[in-house]
Amino acid sequence: MERLHFHEELEQLKLTVLNMAALTQQAFENAVKAYINRDVDLAQKIIDGDQEVNKIELQVDHQSLRLLALEQPMARDLRMIIGNMKISNELERIADQAVNISERTIFLSQYSPLDEIPAMDSLIEISRQMLKKAVSSLRDMDATTAKEVRNMDDQADESTLQVLKSLIEHMVADASAIDKRRLKTRRSIQTIILSRCLERVGDLSTNIGEHVAFMVEGINIKHQKFKEEDPES
Repeated sequence: MERLHFHEELEQLKLTVLNMAALTQQAFENAVKAYINRDVDLAQKIIDGDQEVNKIELQVDHQSLRLLALEQPMARDLRMIIGNMKISNELERIADQAVNISERTIFLSQYSPLDEIPAMDSLIEISRQMLKKAVSSLRDMDATTAKEVRNMDDQADESTLQVLKSLIEHMVADASAIDKRRLKTRRSIQTIILSRCLERVGDLSTNIGEHVAFMVEGINIKHQKFKEEDPES
């Protein structure tokens, strides 16, 4: 009877984290939508709603610590609790990046848009797909999908680098007046920061995938890729 109660509470913990994942993914999708459409109202809504994700993270901590303290779980159950705690932390940080993107959007929307940056479109799509796969792997407890997220990380890094190169070229191009040059530089810097937020979402999604793989398989794959590439290992 006691074990039945424990597994019911463990299932409730999973549902809480999945709810947090859904809210976080929606916040990020809306942040991207606000940036693309220069929608200040939507951006402000994301900023104002950030506390909801923070509250759920505290709830996850409370549920997890209760299970650890009262039930003293072992093996896979222990991995599930610790993994969910770590994932909730990654989700909260992704929600923070959605807020950061929204803040940059509010600033950028005050001025005319910069020239189109193809690499930014690629970065947006890659980061969205990485988070989508990470959440899907969590929902289905699918280690294969979880590992796929990490394989996309190099694409996100390359797109971020291309965005940076494009904006540096934009900043050094001639401007007709000092004031215009300063404004162009400020807009470019804010866009660079926004691209780093997108890349960071990809990094955090990778972390979620690694946590899921650990929960399912009991193997820490965090540095596995580097070990495989090291000829002396």
